Amino acid sequence: MNNRKIRVGITHGDTNGIGYEVILKTLEDTRLNDLCTIVVYGSAKVAAFYRKAMELPQVQLNRVDTAADARDGVYNIVNVVGEDLKIDPGVATEAAGQAALAALKVAVADLRSGDIDVLVTAPINKHSIQSEEFHFPGHTEFLEAAANEDSDDKSKALMILCSDRMRVALVTVHTPVAKVAEALTKELILEKITAFSDSLRRDFGIPSPRVAVLSLNPHAGEEGLLGKEEEEIIKPAIDEAQKKKILAFGPYAPDGFFGSGAFTHFDGVLAMYHDQGLIPFKTIAMDNGVNFTAGLPFVRTSPDHGTGYDIACQGVAQPDSMRSAIYAAIDIFRNRRNHEEAYRRPLTKQYHDKGDKGSDPTLDLSKDE
Repeated sequence: MNNRKIRVGITHGDTNGIGYEVILKTLEDTRLNDLCTIVVYGSAKVAAFYRKAMELPQVQLNRVDTAADARDGVYNIVNVVGEDLKIDPGVATEAAGQAALAALKVAVADLRSGDIDVLVTAPINKHSIQSEEFHFPGHTEFLEAAANEDSDDKSKALMILCSDRMRVALVTVHTPVAKVAEALTKELILEKITAFSDSLRRDFGIPSPRVAVLSLNPHAGEEGLLGKEEEEIIKPAIDEAQKKKILAFGPYAPDGFFGSGAFTHFDGVLAMYHDQGLIPFKTIAMDNGVNFTAGLPFVRTSPDHGTGYDIACQGVAQPDSMRSAIYAAIDIFRNRRNHEEAYRRPLTKQYHDKGDKGSDPTLDLSKDE
């Protein structure tokens, strides 16, 4: 096995946002060099512009032609955009979007070739980045397509927002609210429950994860009075998951579930749509939350904030979420490696299942938890 340090690729994101500020502030701590080898995909010129404009401490960036040339013990940067890139802090421009795409394309190629081990992406503007090469709602869908390129074993991405207090995954990601109900099926929800449970075991090192599933309608539908999705789609999916010996519970009405602190009793929470899961998550963990794309053959994380145009180049952006994203990527990479090593040669089964009578006596599925 290659004993080199874990190589962390960081894309600069939208060059008119706060990407460079949070990256440079994170790299001020040189102790990162003891933990991993950093490769920034961006522009040394743009990095120097933001450092000088905000009078940030000097961060030495070692220029390399490719990630394969990255040196341990220093921060490396691969220039992926031209010297003539116009910088307009706080403004959404096509040039900034294309600069973000250029970094993403090179980093993903290096990720797939093994020149970097994990990917951390600074925020993009989902409109500015659109082009013939990028026609996706966001990073998640782009990376899923990249993972499935020239592959017969198709991967399906799962967005997980994680922090030290909670993990939230989404059934639908960038689906308009008006179309969420029609997008939900029993098969889709079961697929997401299964993928979430698998990720909690493989990526987070939780042997028997407990997954809470949220409802779609107010008060979990009130037995069909306020909507039938719970009884006809969500609950059947949970039942199927339990038959597969997945510890899934619900559906829970989101307001009381988060308001009462019930989320603390579970290893993960599966939300039906974007804002249902991300509003409570960001309320609780905005400063150090991490966006993780599970279900892919490689590890990708990102800060859980956006481009921050309103505070770009003002020196006030906090690097906590970027720092957490780097640490999370490293932890998940290690957890996957340990999981694969542990299950490479599983022990021969030495017992017989007892069927339903052998279910966990500590779980009372008749009660709301």
